[in-house]
Amino acid sequence: MKPVILVVEDNPLNAELLSSWLEMEGYEVVAGDGLEQAIAVLRSDQPALVLLDIGLGSDDGLSLVSWMRAQPALRPTPVIAVSAHAMVTDQQRMLDAGCRAFIAKPINFDQLRKEMRRLLPAE
Repeated sequence: MKPVILVVEDNPLNAELLSSWLEMEGYEVVAGDGLEQAIAVLRSDQPALVLLDIGLGSDDGLSLVSWMRAQPALRPTPVIAVSAHAMVTDQQRMLDAGCRAFIAKPINFDQLRKEMRRLLPAE
């Protein structure tokens, strides 16, 4: 069974790029373009990992992380923050909010693969 990855990205091109790459890597992808869709997915499914764009239009992606950490069943689900804001202080803010890793845009797919392998249980 393929691990399910939730991609939360409001830019359709970035979402398609991430989804295509993940599928080529052997993952099943569920996508949401904002907080409401992501919460709906998380209430019905429990993905193995969440790739979360932090800048979701007028929404702060970190509010999704806070919501997830308040849900006992979702607390252990790893979140990888994806953001163009790559300063050390930005990265630390994301990690402090409960993200387990940070990937800067444009995405380095080798780094993303490494983080995903680190965070997902071995099959």
